[in-house]
Amino acid sequence: MELTSKQRAQLRGIANTADTIIHIGKDGINDNLIKQANDALEARELIKCKVLENSMLTAREACDQMAKLTRSEPVQVIGTKFVLYRQHYDKSKRKIELLRDRKTKATS
Repeated sequence: MELTSKQRAQLRGIANTADTIIHIGKDGINDNLIKQANDALEARELIKCKVLENSMLTAREACDQMAKLTRSEPVQVIGTKFVLYRQHYDKSKRKIELLRDRKTKATS
């Protein structure tokens, strides 16, 4: 699922007040961190992560790797923090309702 710019803006606004729950340190991205991120995405749909100073990864590299490994969408990368989003597969359990594109039909 590819996010539109309006959906990204909506998610950035939600993430602005969210707490950072994933910290990437000197061990980098390992299986335990991926499991923790998957569990958090399952529960919250939107997570904020931070790359610590002792990590060998930049925030952009960590974001790209985590997005690929957790099958989520990168929302934003600023400084040492980044935000990931993965929509819940079950519509009844979704916590975030994304804006929809309003496509206008040409009338003749």
